Amino acid sequence: MPLHNLPLMLLMKKQASNFAVLIFLTAILPPAAAQQDSTTYTQFNKKKCILATTAIVAASSVSYIALDELWYNNYERTSLHSFNDNTEWLQMDKVGHFMTSYQLGIAGYETFRWCGMDEKHSTWLGGSLGTIYLTGLEILDGRSKAWGFSWGDETANFSGSLFFIGQQLLWNEQRVKMKFSFTPSSLSHCRPEVLGETFSQQILKDYNGQTYWMSGNISSFMSSENNFPKWLNMAIGYGADGMTTAHDYAESVGTCGDQDITRTRQFFLSPDIDLTRINTRSKFLKSFFRVISFVKLPFPVVEYSVDKGWFVHSFYF
Repeated sequence: MPLHNLPLMLLMKKQASNFAVLIFLTAILPPAAAQQDSTTYTQFNKKKCILATTAIVAASSVSYIALDELWYNNYERTSLHSFNDNTEWLQMDKVGHFMTSYQLGIAGYETFRWCGMDEKHSTWLGGSLGTIYLTGLEILDGRSKAWGFSWGDETANFSGSLFFIGQQLLWNEQRVKMKFSFTPSSLSHCRPEVLGETFSQQILKDYNGQTYWMSGNISSFMSSENNFPKWLNMAIGYGADGMTTAHDYAESVGTCGDQDITRTRQFFLSPDIDLTRINTRSKFLKSFFRVISFVKLPFPVVEYSVDKGWFVHSFYF
Protein backbone atom coordinates (compact mmCIF):
# COMPACT_ATOMS: atom_id res chain seq x y z
CA MET A 1 0.00 0.00 0.00
CA PRO A 2 1.53 3.37 -1.02
CA LEU A 3 2.17 5.46 2.08
CA HIS A 4 0.88 8.65 0.44
CA ASN A 5 -2.56 7.04 0.22
CA LEU A 6 -2.74 6.23 3.94
CA PRO A 7 -4.30 9.56 5.14
CA LEU A 8 -7.02 9.27 2.51
CA MET A 9 -7.74 5.64 3.40
CA LEU A 10 -7.86 6.45 7.10
CA LEU A 11 -10.37 9.24 6.49
CA MET A 12 -12.53 7.00 4.31
CA LYS A 13 -12.54 4.39 7.05
CA LYS A 14 -13.47 7.03 9.64
CA GLN A 15 -16.39 8.07 7.47
CA ALA A 16 -17.64 4.48 7.26
CA SER A 17 -17.29 4.08 11.02
CA ASN A 18 -19.25 7.25 11.66
CA PHE A 19 -21.97 6.01 9.33
CA ALA A 20 -22.20 2.83 11.40
CA VAL A 21 -22.49 4.91 14.58
CA LEU A 22 -25.34 6.88 13.00
CA ILE A 23 -27.15 3.61 12.22
CA PHE A 24 -26.70 2.56 15.82
CA LEU A 25 -27.97 5.88 17.18
CA THR A 26 -30.97 5.82 14.86
CA ALA A 27 -31.97 2.43 16.18
CA ILE A 28 -31.90 3.29 19.88
CA LEU A 29 -32.86 6.96 20.01
CA PRO A 30 -36.55 6.91 18.97
CA PRO A 31 -37.97 5.17 22.06
CA ALA A 32 -35.90 7.29 24.42
CA ALA A 33 -36.38 10.57 22.61
CA ALA A 34 -40.15 10.16 22.59
CA GLN A 35 -40.30 10.38 26.37
CA GLN A 36 -40.70 13.53 28.37
CA ASP A 37 -38.24 12.72 31.12
CA SER A 38 -36.44 9.41 31.37
CA THR A 39 -35.85 9.82 35.11
CA THR A 40 -39.59 9.56 35.84
CA TYR A 41 -39.86 5.93 34.74
CA THR A 42 -39.54 3.61 37.73
CA GLN A 43 -41.67 0.55 36.88
CA PHE A 44 -39.63 -2.15 35.17
CA ASN A 45 -41.17 -3.33 31.90
CA LYS A 46 -39.65 -6.62 30.76
CA LYS A 47 -41.09 -6.44 27.24
CA LYS A 48 -39.72 -2.95 26.70
CA CYS A 49 -36.27 -3.96 27.95
CA ILE A 50 -36.22 -7.02 25.68
CA LEU A 51 -37.23 -4.78 22.77
CA ALA A 52 -34.57 -2.18 23.60
CA THR A 53 -31.80 -4.74 24.13
CA THR A 54 -32.73 -6.57 20.93
CA ALA A 55 -32.66 -3.31 18.96
CA ILE A 56 -29.24 -2.40 20.36
CA VAL A 57 -27.73 -5.83 19.68
CA ALA A 58 -29.30 -6.04 16.21
CA ALA A 59 -28.18 -2.54 15.18
CA SER A 60 -24.66 -3.17 16.45
CA SER A 61 -24.42 -6.54 14.71
CA VAL A 62 -25.73 -5.22 11.40
CA SER A 63 -23.31 -2.28 11.44
CA TYR A 64 -20.33 -4.55 12.28
CA ILE A 65 -21.23 -7.04 9.56
CA ALA A 66 -21.84 -4.28 7.01
CA LEU A 67 -18.49 -2.65 7.75
CA ASP A 68 -16.69 -5.98 7.70
CA GLU A 69 -18.17 -6.97 4.33
CA LEU A 70 -18.21 -3.59 2.59
CA TRP A 71 -14.93 -2.17 3.87
CA TYR A 72 -12.53 -4.42 5.77
CA ASN A 73 -12.85 -7.34 3.32
CA ASN A 74 -11.08 -5.19 0.75
CA TYR A 75 -7.86 -5.22 2.78
CA GLU A 76 -5.51 -7.90 4.04
CA ARG A 77 -6.39 -9.36 7.45
CA THR A 78 -3.86 -9.89 10.22
CA SER A 79 -3.81 -10.96 13.83
CA LEU A 80 -5.02 -8.35 16.31
CA HIS A 81 -2.44 -5.57 16.56
CA SER A 82 -2.28 -1.92 17.60
CA PHE A 83 -0.91 1.27 16.08
CA ASN A 84 -0.31 4.80 17.34
CA ASP A 85 -2.26 7.60 15.64
CA ASN A 86 -2.18 10.02 18.56
CA THR A 87 -0.30 12.73 16.65
CA GLU A 88 -2.77 12.93 13.77
CA TRP A 89 -5.16 15.83 12.99
CA LEU A 90 -4.20 17.77 16.14
CA GLN A 91 -6.26 15.17 18.08
CA MET A 92 -9.56 16.31 16.56
CA ASP A 93 -10.41 12.68 15.81
CA LYS A 94 -9.87 11.78 19.47
CA VAL A 95 -12.27 14.50 20.61
CA GLY A 96 -14.75 13.10 18.09
CA HIS A 97 -14.45 9.66 19.68
CA PHE A 98 -14.98 11.21 23.12
CA MET A 99 -18.16 12.96 22.00
CA THR A 100 -19.55 9.96 20.11
CA SER A 101 -19.05 7.71 23.14
CA TYR A 102 -20.66 10.33 25.40
CA GLN A 103 -23.70 10.73 23.14
CA LEU A 104 -24.14 6.97 22.89
CA GLY A 105 -24.07 6.91 26.68
CA ILE A 106 -26.96 9.37 26.82
CA ALA A 107 -28.93 7.34 24.29
CA GLY A 108 -28.25 4.10 26.16
CA TYR A 109 -29.16 5.55 29.55
CA GLU A 110 -32.43 7.08 28.34
CA THR A 111 -33.37 3.89 26.51
CA PHE A 112 -32.93 1.74 29.62
CA ARG A 113 -34.76 4.25 31.79
CA TRP A 114 -37.57 4.19 29.20
CA CYS A 115 -37.97 0.46 29.78
CA GLY A 116 -38.07 0.94 33.55
CA MET A 117 -34.55 -0.11 34.53
CA ASP A 118 -33.42 1.51 37.78
CA GLU A 119 -31.18 4.56 37.85
CA LYS A 120 -27.98 2.76 38.90
CA HIS A 121 -28.09 0.04 36.26
CA SER A 122 -29.25 2.44 33.54
CA THR A 123 -26.33 4.73 34.33
CA TRP A 124 -23.65 2.04 34.28
CA LEU A 125 -25.02 -0.17 31.52
CA GLY A 126 -26.45 2.52 29.27
CA GLY A 127 -23.59 4.91 29.93
CA SER A 128 -21.06 2.26 28.88
CA LEU A 129 -22.64 1.58 25.51
CA GLY A 130 -20.35 4.05 23.74
CA THR A 131 -17.21 2.26 24.89
CA ILE A 132 -18.71 -1.18 24.25
CA TYR A 133 -19.85 -0.37 20.72
CA LEU A 134 -16.81 1.63 19.62
CA THR A 135 -14.46 -1.02 21.00
CA GLY A 136 -15.99 -3.38 18.45
CA LEU A 137 -14.96 -0.97 15.70
CA GLU A 138 -11.45 -0.78 17.12
CA ILE A 139 -11.19 -4.57 17.05
CA LEU A 140 -12.15 -4.53 13.37
CA ASP A 141 -9.40 -1.96 12.84
CA GLY A 142 -6.98 -4.13 14.78
CA ARG A 143 -7.58 -7.11 12.49
CA SER A 144 -6.80 -5.08 9.35
CA LYS A 145 -3.21 -4.74 8.12
CA ALA A 146 -3.91 -1.21 6.88
CA TRP A 147 -4.65 0.07 10.39
CA GLY A 148 -4.63 -1.27 13.91
CA PHE A 149 -6.29 -1.07 17.30
CA SER A 150 -5.79 2.52 18.44
CA TRP A 151 -5.28 2.84 22.18
CA GLY A 152 -5.70 6.59 21.76
CA ASP A 153 -9.16 6.06 20.28
CA GLU A 154 -10.04 3.55 22.98
CA THR A 155 -8.93 5.95 25.72
CA ALA A 156 -11.16 8.63 24.21
CA ASN A 157 -14.05 6.15 24.00
CA PHE A 158 -13.68 5.20 27.67
CA SER A 159 -13.31 8.84 28.72
CA GLY A 160 -16.52 9.79 26.92
CA SER A 161 -18.45 7.07 28.74
CA LEU A 162 -16.89 8.05 32.05
CA PHE A 163 -17.80 11.70 31.45
CA PHE A 164 -21.47 10.72 31.20
CA ILE A 165 -21.44 8.18 34.05
CA GLY A 166 -19.52 10.48 36.41
CA GLN A 167 -22.00 13.34 36.03
CA GLN A 168 -24.96 11.03 36.41
CA LEU A 169 -23.56 9.55 39.62
CA LEU A 170 -22.55 12.94 41.02
CA TRP A 171 -25.54 15.08 40.06
CA ASN A 172 -28.17 12.70 38.67
CA GLU A 173 -28.16 14.87 35.54
CA GLN A 174 -25.86 16.09 32.77
CA ARG A 175 -24.83 19.60 33.71
CA VAL A 176 -22.03 19.70 31.12
CA LYS A 177 -22.88 18.29 27.69
CA MET A 178 -20.75 17.55 24.66
CA LYS A 179 -21.91 19.30 21.48
CA PHE A 180 -20.86 19.66 17.87
CA SER A 181 -20.93 22.34 15.18
CA PHE A 182 -19.61 22.53 11.65
CA THR A 183 -18.94 25.17 9.01
CA PRO A 184 -17.32 24.21 5.67
CA SER A 185 -13.69 25.31 5.76
CA SER A 186 -11.82 27.20 3.06
CA LEU A 187 -9.40 24.27 2.71
CA SER A 188 -11.79 21.57 1.52
CA HIS A 189 -11.27 22.51 -2.13
CA CYS A 190 -7.50 22.02 -1.79
CA ARG A 191 -7.75 18.27 -1.23
CA PRO A 192 -11.39 17.29 -1.83
CA GLU A 193 -10.37 13.63 -2.09
CA VAL A 194 -9.27 13.84 1.57
CA LEU A 195 -11.44 16.59 3.07
CA GLY A 196 -14.62 15.81 1.15
CA GLU A 197 -16.21 16.85 -2.12
CA THR A 198 -19.78 17.38 -0.89
CA PHE A 199 -21.16 18.98 2.25
CA SER A 200 -22.18 15.61 3.73
CA GLN A 201 -18.66 14.26 3.18
CA GLN A 202 -17.01 17.36 4.61
CA ILE A 203 -18.98 17.14 7.87
CA LEU A 204 -17.31 13.77 8.51
CA LYS A 205 -13.93 14.31 6.84
CA ASP A 206 -12.91 17.96 7.14
CA TYR A 207 -11.62 18.43 10.67
CA ASN A 208 -10.85 22.09 9.85
CA GLY A 209 -14.57 22.88 9.88
CA GLN A 210 -15.51 20.90 12.98
CA THR A 211 -15.80 22.32 16.49
CA TYR A 212 -16.43 20.26 19.62
CA TRP A 213 -17.96 21.94 22.67
CA MET A 214 -18.40 21.38 26.38
CA SER A 215 -21.61 23.24 27.17
CA GLY A 216 -22.26 23.85 30.87
CA ASN A 217 -25.64 24.77 32.32
CA ILE A 218 -25.21 27.82 34.55
CA SER A 219 -28.38 27.51 36.64
CA SER A 220 -27.66 23.91 37.66
CA PHE A 221 -24.54 25.06 39.53
CA MET A 222 -26.55 27.62 41.56
CA SER A 223 -28.92 27.15 44.47
CA SER A 224 -32.25 25.55 43.65
CA GLU A 225 -34.05 28.85 44.41
CA ASN A 226 -32.18 30.85 41.76
CA ASN A 227 -34.10 32.76 39.08
CA PHE A 228 -31.42 32.38 36.43
CA PRO A 229 -32.73 31.09 33.06
CA LYS A 230 -32.72 27.29 33.30
CA TRP A 231 -31.86 26.88 29.62
CA LEU A 232 -28.87 29.23 29.39
CA ASN A 233 -25.42 27.65 29.04
CA MET A 234 -21.83 28.74 28.51
CA ALA A 235 -19.73 26.63 26.16
CA ILE A 236 -16.01 26.09 25.69
CA GLY A 237 -15.02 24.81 22.25
CA TYR A 238 -12.01 23.17 20.64
CA GLY A 239 -11.13 23.15 16.95
CA ALA A 240 -8.16 23.16 14.61
CA ASP A 241 -7.30 24.69 11.27
CA GLY A 242 -4.66 24.54 8.54
CA MET A 243 -4.78 20.74 8.17
CA THR A 244 -4.69 19.10 4.76
CA THR A 245 -2.75 16.07 5.99
CA ALA A 246 -3.01 13.89 9.06
CA HIS A 247 0.47 14.32 10.49
CA ASP A 248 2.14 17.36 12.00
CA TYR A 249 5.47 16.53 10.39
CA ALA A 250 3.90 16.34 6.92
CA GLU A 251 2.81 19.95 6.98
CA SER A 252 3.19 22.79 9.45
CA VAL A 253 3.04 25.72 7.03
CA GLY A 254 1.87 25.47 3.43
CA THR A 255 -0.25 27.00 0.71
CA CYS A 256 -3.65 26.33 -0.79
CA GLY A 257 -3.77 28.19 -4.08
CA ASP A 258 -2.92 31.75 -3.11
CA GLN A 259 -3.94 31.13 0.53
CA ASP A 260 -1.21 30.68 3.15
CA ILE A 261 -2.14 28.07 5.74
CA THR A 262 -0.72 27.40 9.18
CA ARG A 263 -1.57 24.37 11.28
CA THR A 264 -3.06 25.69 14.54
CA ARG A 265 -5.29 24.84 17.50
CA GLN A 266 -8.35 26.97 18.27
CA PHE A 267 -10.23 27.57 21.51
CA PHE A 268 -13.67 29.19 21.75
CA LEU A 269 -16.00 30.71 24.34
CA SER A 270 -19.69 31.24 23.58
CA PRO A 271 -23.18 31.33 25.12
CA ASP A 272 -25.40 28.37 24.33
CA ILE A 273 -28.88 26.96 24.97
CA ASP A 274 -29.75 23.60 26.51
CA LEU A 275 -32.83 22.78 24.48
CA THR A 276 -33.82 19.92 26.81
CA ARG A 277 -34.36 22.44 29.64
CA ILE A 278 -36.89 24.54 27.74
CA ASN A 279 -40.37 24.09 29.18
CA THR A 280 -42.95 23.09 26.61
CA ARG A 281 -46.12 20.99 26.67
CA SER A 282 -45.55 19.80 23.11
CA LYS A 283 -44.41 16.17 22.99
CA PHE A 284 -43.15 16.75 19.47
CA LEU A 285 -40.95 19.67 20.54
CA LYS A 286 -39.62 17.75 23.52
CA SER A 287 -38.65 14.86 21.27
CA PHE A 288 -37.21 17.21 18.65
CA PHE A 289 -35.17 19.11 21.23
CA ARG A 290 -33.73 15.87 22.60
CA VAL A 291 -32.74 14.61 19.16
CA ILE A 292 -30.88 17.82 18.16
CA SER A 293 -29.54 18.68 21.61
CA PHE A 294 -26.02 17.58 20.58
CA VAL A 295 -25.82 20.52 18.14
CA LYS A 296 -24.19 23.74 19.41
CA LEU A 297 -26.42 26.60 18.33
CA PRO A 298 -24.82 29.58 16.52
CA PHE A 299 -24.02 32.53 18.77
CA PRO A 300 -21.34 35.22 19.10
CA VAL A 301 -17.96 33.64 19.89
CA VAL A 302 -14.60 34.71 21.26
CA GLU A 303 -11.80 32.70 19.62
CA TYR A 304 -8.17 32.23 20.58
CA SER A 305 -5.97 30.71 17.89
CA VAL A 306 -2.60 29.52 19.19
CA ASP A 307 -0.73 30.84 16.13
CA LYS A 308 -2.98 33.72 15.10
CA GLY A 309 -4.22 35.34 18.31
CA TRP A 310 -7.66 36.60 19.38
CA PHE A 311 -10.79 37.01 17.26
CA VAL A 312 -14.42 37.93 17.92
CA HIS A 313 -17.12 36.39 15.71
CA SER A 314 -20.57 37.96 15.74
CA PHE A 315 -22.01 34.68 14.44
CA TYR A 316 -20.22 31.30 14.63
CA PHE A 317 -21.34 27.76 13.98
